[in-house]
Amino acid sequence: MTGSLTRVFAARLAGTSVFDPQGDMVGRVRDVVGLLSPRGPIRVIGLVVEVPGRRRVFVPMTRVTSVDTGQVLTTGLVNMRRFEQRGTETLLLAELLDRTVELADGSGSATVEDLGLELNRARDWRLTKLFVRRGEAAKGLSGRLRRRGETMTIDVDGVAGGVLGLASPDLDQGATNLLAAFEELKAADLAEVIHELTPKRRLEVAAALDDERLADVLEELPEDDQVEILSALAGDRAAHVLEEMQPDDAADLLSELPPEQAERLLALMEPDDADPVRRLLAYDDYTAGGLMTSDPVVLAPDATIAEALAHVRRSELSVPMATAVYVCRPPLETPTGRFLGTAHLQRLLREPPQTPLGQILDTDIDPLSPGETLQGVTRQLAAYNLVSMPVVDEDGHLLGAVTADDVLDHLLPEDWRDTTEEVFSRTPGTEADRD
Repeated sequence: MTGSLTRVFAARLAGTSVFDPQGDMVGRVRDVVGLLSPRGPIRVIGLVVEVPGRRRVFVPMTRVTSVDTGQVLTTGLVNMRRFEQRGTETLLLAELLDRTVELADGSGSATVEDLGLELNRARDWRLTKLFVRRGEAAKGLSGRLRRRGETMTIDVDGVAGGVLGLASPDLDQGATNLLAAFEELKAADLAEVIHELTPKRRLEVAAALDDERLADVLEELPEDDQVEILSALAGDRAAHVLEEMQPDDAADLLSELPPEQAERLLALMEPDDADPVRRLLAYDDYTAGGLMTSDPVVLAPDATIAEALAHVRRSELSVPMATAVYVCRPPLETPTGRFLGTAHLQRLLREPPQTPLGQILDTDIDPLSPGETLQGVTRQLAAYNLVSMPVVDEDGHLLGAVTADDVLDHLLPEDWRDTTEEVFSRTPGTEADRD
């Protein structure tokens, strides 16, 4: 590793680009894998690297040729088998950051804010140093560091119990520094990180997220994780998180809870947020009514194209939802006045900005009824090459819209987020490097 760093702090590796020998980017570092041993320091055996497709793979340190500022260089091919943590392994960022430890000199407790890795003469990476702040880990909502207490860098042996004391699963632990390391991650990618954690650590990280961020992450997690996290939250906080979720996602999550628990949370929500969720819960999961969101973009026929483009430009809109504006008579909140037609994004881009929406409506495609089956919805989307369609009741009122991503969520197997399908670019000896 001539010319590369021989000392590095683990949190600074999070998000670092990983390159192959040809200079092509392989992915980004998401964690560092350490091997626990009661007889010595934690040996760093590899990196968890996120490659395209949100797959997390293991890259052994024996294939890392250089660790430098802003980049990690590797040699040889990368085994694309999905990373699975073994019993003797620890994820340094996910599991050791934010731990409250007792100092070996008896001077009190401290919070681990970073982990110092060092390359020794035998060319092995070891966890040798801890950057700590005196006092317990910051708790509560999040992610903002509370900069109180003296900071210092100590040897791992400076923790009471050494390696075993540091790695004890019973230690108190916040998540402020972990979330800071992954601050740039999109909700779907952070959900992937959280899903891979132990149940205890998953709840600690969820507790440290603010309501809006946690709502975004919950929408991307498997149902079991969603139920586990929501059930662990205090009632008021759980209700606030549900209010931040899209109504259809909140309804899907509540439908997985016992009816009495779901009703209790609905009662704690603001009525304006709870009402659309209640309406969605009235429909079967595998119908247009159960699939739809009750909050599409709805405008009146005299609204201009310029106004419509301003609405679909909002960052919080999903891509499928931003492809169409539904034009209705007032009232414009679902269930609306009479549905008039759809103004598709491509048409909006081709017409003068001051043109009223009523002049460019697509009325050729019949909207869906709330009782339409999943198969029927899928056929309609495919037949007309659409990514969203309106759902209208028998009196012509717009109830919501079904998008292609919601359909896919129901067509794919329930455990599609946990898929272990393997795509290999094999390198002999890669798995042996973890033994």
